[in-house]
Amino acid sequence: MFYELSTVSIVLLVLALFFAGFVDAIAGGGGLIQTPALLLAFPNENPVSVVGTSKTAAFFGTATAAIKYRRSIKTDTRLLLAMVLPAFIGSAIGALLASKISASSFKSSIFFMMIIIFIYTLRKPELGKVELDKHTPRKLKIIGGGAAALIGFYDGLIGPGTGTMLMIFLVAVMGFAFIGASAIAKVVNAATNLASIIVVGLNVGILWKLGIALGLANLVGGYVGSHLAISKGSSFIRIFYLIVTGLLITRLGYSIYFE
Repeated sequence: MFYELSTVSIVLLVLALFFAGFVDAIAGGGGLIQTPALLLAFPNENPVSVVGTSKTAAFFGTATAAIKYRRSIKTDTRLLLAMVLPAFIGSAIGALLASKISASSFKSSIFFMMIIIFIYTLRKPELGKVELDKHTPRKLKIIGGGAAALIGFYDGLIGPGTGTMLMIFLVAVMGFAFIGASAIAKVVNAATNLASIIVVGLNVGILWKLGIALGLANLVGGYVGSHLAISKGSSFIRIFYLIVTGLLITRLGYSIYFE
C-alpha cells in the first residue's frame, strides 16, 4: 500500500500517526489527526475500510498508553470491567451501522455537546485537579457503563474524539482527576478500537499491513505522550485537553457545515 505514496507523503503520514498517538495518550482526540490524514492519503479506498485501518493503528498507541497508565495510576478493576464491556458492545454496534446509516445528525449533536463541554471546562479551572467522591462505587459502575456504551457506539459509528469525551465524562460527571480519567479512558478506548477492528475487518476489510506499519508510529507516540502526562499531572492534561477539544470542535464543525 505504501508504494502508492511518495517518500514525502510516507514521512508525513508516519509523523501524523506519531503525533496522533502522542495527543491521544494525553487528552484523547488522536483520531482528529490520523483519520483525516489516512482519508486524504487514500481517497480511492472504501472510507469505512480506511477508518478501520486508522483504528488498527490507533489500537497500538492506545493499548501502549493504557498499559503505561495502569502501571503508574491505581484504577478500580471492577469499574474498568463495568465500562469496558458496554463500550466494546456499543462500538461493535456502531461499526456495524457505520456503512448503513447517515451520521450527519449524530455528528451535529456531538458538535454542540462538545461546545458545551469546552465552555464548562474552561469556566471551572478547578475541575479535574483532584479526585472527588461524587458517587458510591455501585453508582459509578452504573453511570460509567451507560456512558461507555453510548460513547463506544459513537466511536464505532464516527470515531474522532472518543477519548476526549470519555475523559470529560469521567472528570465532570464521575469526579475523577484528569490523570485518573486518562488512565481509565485509555483502557476503555482500547476496547472500542478493538471492537471496531473486528467488525470492520470481518465485514468490509482492513488494510492490515498499512495499519500495523503505522501502528508502530502510533505506539511510540502513545508511549511518549502517556509518560509526559504521568510526569506532568492533571493541570498539564487539563490545558492539553482544552486545546484538543477546541480543535475537535473546529474539525467537527467544518465537516458538518462545509464538507
